[in-house]
Amino acid sequence: MTAPDSHQVKTFLMQLQQQICEGLERLDGKAEFATDSWKRAEGGGGISKVLNGGEVFEQAGVNFSHVEGAAMPASATAHRPELAGRSFEAMGVSLVIHPRNPYIPTTHANVRFFIARKEGADPVWWFGGGFDLTPYYPFLEDVREWHQQAKAICEPFGEAVYPEYKKWCDEYFFLPHRNETRGVGGLFFDDLNQGGFEHCFAFMQAVGNGFLPAYAPIVERRKDTEYGEREREFQLYRRGRYVEFNLVYDRGTLFGLQTGGRTESILMSMPPLVRWQYAYEPEAGSAEAKLYSDFLHPRDWLTE
Repeated sequence: MTAPDSHQVKTFLMQLQQQICEGLERLDGKAEFATDSWKRAEGGGGISKVLNGGEVFEQAGVNFSHVEGAAMPASATAHRPELAGRSFEAMGVSLVIHPRNPYIPTTHANVRFFIARKEGADPVWWFGGGFDLTPYYPFLEDVREWHQQAKAICEPFGEAVYPEYKKWCDEYFFLPHRNETRGVGGLFFDDLNQGGFEHCFAFMQAVGNGFLPAYAPIVERRKDTEYGEREREFQLYRRGRYVEFNLVYDRGTLFGLQTGGRTESILMSMPPLVRWQYAYEPEAGSAEAKLYSDFLHPRDWLTE
């Protein structure tokens, strides 16, 4: 069985970051990503690429990080207690895109690799990642196409993969205090190490490479849709749910902060503008109400 090769994974991740940024710049047609490299005192560092004030994307951040440490952080050992006392190496690409037009969904994706080592013992490693979609004014055809792309990515790896990782995504991106999903889901996987390094790495690559082909057609369809102040205000209100999830529940945010990662890069997922409104209720029968009634709960998008 092939031994885990962190250098090979790092090379892919850095290429993926560049590939996605170039694709988003083409979609936007105006703005370019600014690059910001950083180093971590305890070991490692990263490259943050952020686009601000674009024609299509109000803000987009695509972050590559590669950090090392002598001991796993508390968030990781709580999830995997057998890792206590091991050194670690963690790397990944994580992105969040906040479009300007409320008819284009916000989206998030990440792919990551962890390896924990201890002298005299085999390394413990796994892959994780996925992507999800957070619309404000959803179109069923967009949601179905998004999930069709997700299923197509998974199919070469087994028929059970898409249903399992789709369900995991629905469960992970759920806000218990709101009793609603963050959006319409996609894929989420973690602790992937069954089948050997090459098999798992191939799946992680498929997810990373499959993100932009899944998202770009939705952007192209919706970027010229006219909108007014009402739609913009609702978009800013719903962005608040994104903030709530990332700061309260997201394991990646917690891991980054606990490992002494660069705060600006960790929190680049926050939207540039957002608002909260006390006891908001959408008008009955409105497009805003339809988001809540038809889209913010798990569904089989490919058959229903």
